[in-house]
Amino acid sequence: MTEPAPEHPQQSPPLTHSTAHLLARITDQLGAQLSLVSRNGTRRPMHRTRHPDRPAADGGTSAPALVAVAHGSRDLQALRTVLALLERVRDLRPGLDVRLGHIELNAPLLPDTLDGLRGAEAVLVPLLLGRGHHVKRDLPAATAAAPGVRTRIAAPLGPHPLLVEALYGRLVEAGWDAADHGGRHAAVVLAAAGSRDPDSAQDTRRTARLLAERLGVPVVPAYASATAPTVPAALSALAARGRHRAFVASYFTAPGRFASACADAVPHRAAAPLGAHPAMARLVLHRYDQARAAVAPADAVTLLASA
Repeated sequence: MTEPAPEHPQQSPPLTHSTAHLLARITDQLGAQLSLVSRNGTRRPMHRTRHPDRPAADGGTSAPALVAVAHGSRDLQALRTVLALLERVRDLRPGLDVRLGHIELNAPLLPDTLDGLRGAEAVLVPLLLGRGHHVKRDLPAATAAAPGVRTRIAAPLGPHPLLVEALYGRLVEAGWDAADHGGRHAAVVLAAAGSRDPDSAQDTRRTARLLAERLGVPVVPAYASATAPTVPAALSALAARGRHRAFVASYFTAPGRFASACADAVPHRAAAPLGAHPAMARLVLHRYDQARAAVAPADAVTLLASA
């Protein structure tokens, strides 16, 4: 036989004064955490899913911060582009501490970002496309001047197949289509900043070869400074070989003076800089993971060879 339901639902006992006080304290703490905005170019969203790399706050060691190192530019679009790229990185790896530091011209500068990480561990990921002076000299010097941070330096972004994917996507946006593949009149100039460092030039040539395999047409490296050929000279040489439908692939992470000068050589068929292309965000995390997996003492500054 079923017992009849009570005429009035049972009520919870009233909170004691101590219980109410404890709940109020917890609510205040949660509100303060949700409104926290970190410094040094890092924005913390109100809600984040913890990534397996970052254990709960129980005394365990969290994943190293990812410090993206940009060159810096007077072009206002450069900073906006880099910030958009880092937002894509955060979306792909929720919970990872992603920060920005510039070599010059823009805030935050790298030393300031590292100063905000004292006592922590960080992986510096250069948003640079080859092994030039900044990667070989400036980044190790910056980490040596910040002994309070356990630091590793990842390889530069290039060369890598993911860069080719981003270059191809930008060329398609500029008008490249399937009919150009293997075409007798089509070609591409890979426009890079230029460097006197032979390793940097080698990295650019390797990227050009990878892109040529993808496109099925000649890809000629050209440079905005420091070395030859220039973009206009490369375009003229291709035209002399009957390659009149030539595109310029912008081998720059973000807009700037050099990128604009290269695009001006053939404005109607010049691709945009790599910027916040999805493949770029995946590549940034790949270099970060690669550096973390490298075998080295925890307090060493490690410069990975480009791979």
